[in-house]
Amino acid sequence: MEILVFLVPLALMLGLAGLAAFLWSLRSGQYDDLDGAAWRAIADDEPPPQELPAKR
Repeated sequence: MEILVFLVPLALMLGLAGLAAFLWSLRSGQYDDLDGAAWRAIADDEPPPQELPAKR
């Protein structure tokens, strides 16, 4: 039971650290453009290379 003296404050500190990180990410604009990153991942940046005709 004495371990709870250490585990409860540790759990509270980790929870507050997670909340602080989440609030920081909200304020820094991490969630402003959710669709843009998805479209940039599938968009073609450059055209495919042209194949040269086969020599006979």
